[in-house]
Amino acid sequence: MDTIRIPNEATYSPIALTDLAIAAPLVSGLLLGATLPGRLIQAVTLSVYAGSAVQDWFQRLGVRRIDFLREFGADVQRMRSMPRDARQREVRELAERLNDGYTAERSELRDLAPRVDRHLTRFIAGITGQRVETSVEVRTFSFMQLAFPFALGAADILSGDVAIFKDTGVLQPHVVAHEFAHRKGYWRELDAQALAYLSLVSSGEPDLVQAALSERLHRSLHVLARDTGETWETAIRGLGLRAELEPEFMPIHAEARTPTSEINDIMRGVYDARMRLTGQNGLSDYDLGFTNFLYSFETSDTARQIPPDRGAVHA
Repeated sequence: MDTIRIPNEATYSPIALTDLAIAAPLVSGLLLGATLPGRLIQAVTLSVYAGSAVQDWFQRLGVRRIDFLREFGADVQRMRSMPRDARQREVRELAERLNDGYTAERSELRDLAPRVDRHLTRFIAGITGQRVETSVEVRTFSFMQLAFPFALGAADILSGDVAIFKDTGVLQPHVVAHEFAHRKGYWRELDAQALAYLSLVSSGEPDLVQAALSERLHRSLHVLARDTGETWETAIRGLGLRAELEPEFMPIHAEARTPTSEINDIMRGVYDARMRLTGQNGLSDYDLGFTNFLYSFETSDTARQIPPDRGAVHA
């Protein structure tokens, strides 16, 4: 098995280079009354950023990417739609498995990131025969958070910078794995969702398996609730989740009830359009596409990969 190391040098900067480039002229103008020092910092920062991005791009040329259709029997444009009864059954089974396998184990982000990356790297290498090693650095702030207030995290596709915007509790390992999949070169959201899920659900670590199953439950339940017009709180309470788990799911779609929801709606529309322009199906890839993909994989008669036992609820 060969190894490719993507440097991701920009991720080791104390401040995201893009944030520094944006902020330097503004701060310089406010503190010094002149923007020239800030402009100089901005120019140097952008130069370092560009150098790091080019270096990463060059290394990525040697990466063997997964052919999703061949390996999983489905890809972003070719999936089977999960029947409603199958989705309802999946939700019930996932809730039961989460109740039975509940763990209160949690890791700080700095400890969680290397664990998640290890399993993601292992899973991809098991298919391609190539280890793609990347940075495990994670930020907790980025100006992208202000532009897309609904986002849980973000990955800069040029520098590999990853920021996690909020603690999502039981879902946190999946959010990190999703962004790290982007860092390894899988830019499509559905691809990142699938790789994050499959790597964690096959990890053998209870808290990581729990995160993957929770993400799958949350996404499938969101599809059902949206289709029926049921409120998120009602949908969650109807699952019969144990007392420790139910509060973990309640805040997930809380932004829809906040005063910023109008901004969220506008920016969601912008992001949805951006995804469609890049050959994706829009924001639906996060939930409808993701769950349809897993259903297609687990019921496929052409996939080369075998669905992990922990994730196969349709086998």
